[in-house]
Amino acid sequence: MQPKFEKVALNNQKSIIAFRYSGDRFYAPWHFHPQHELTFIEKSSGTKFIGDYVGPFEEGELVLVRTNVPHCWKNNSIINTGCSSIVIQWNRGIYAKVPEMESVFKMLKAASKGILFTKENASEVFTLLKELLTLEGTELYLKFQNILVLLSRFEYRELSEKSFIDDLPSEYSSRIRKVHDYVESHYHKKIQLKELADLVNMSEQSFSRFFNKIMGRPFFTFLNQYKINMAKRMLMDTDWSVREICFACGYESVPFFHRQFKKFTNNTPSFYKRKQSK
Repeated sequence: MQPKFEKVALNNQKSIIAFRYSGDRFYAPWHFHPQHELTFIEKSSGTKFIGDYVGPFEEGELVLVRTNVPHCWKNNSIINTGCSSIVIQWNRGIYAKVPEMESVFKMLKAASKGILFTKENASEVFTLLKELLTLEGTELYLKFQNILVLLSRFEYRELSEKSFIDDLPSEYSSRIRKVHDYVESHYHKKIQLKELADLVNMSEQSFSRFFNKIMGRPFFTFLNQYKINMAKRMLMDTDWSVREICFACGYESVPFFHRQFKKFTNNTPSFYKRKQSK
């Protein structure tokens, strides 16, 4: 499932937009764009996909994603009473990287994995976010800067295991992108370490060290996390049996699939499906 590129309506005359989306459901597919994005869910519930993270969302949530992080919100297919969200999108680099803004840029770096604020903190800025909808130009720019500073003082947690850091050395970034693209296209079958090492012109040993250093975990841990996240999506979005999903995610043994699923979710596949459908 490759994320789709989305063109955001920003240019040399406008570097930030704030708008409210409302409708019967969120229709945007899994997508990415070169702008940062802050999303407050006013109404609706369902499942959010941030990078390689899959989890529930509900009213009152506030999520920040950095440039190029794939994301989407999918409504609950059973309970559908419409949806509404406040969205702010802005170009990277519009705020000066000065010492006084250090906490903001630290937060934006964390947002390369997507970050979720506590509902209590989100409610504190809800009124301020609504005010942005009535502003334009300099007023919007300065008001939002103040909101970013406020958010940087709040508690938040990272969502995606994979970090979509776009300021790595270009060689490193290119290698990681190739690996991620390869996993996206081949997760449904058995992947050998040599395939990835050859892909980025490294020895298997060098590739293992490189991946562990950049991603913070061994490649096969990342691969299994990715496969299980895909399995979670299939459990929610299809009527396939656990056995069918096991093989669709590239596992050759149902018992091993169960062990991996339990390892990363603390649930069996069947229990997870029942819990998500309630």
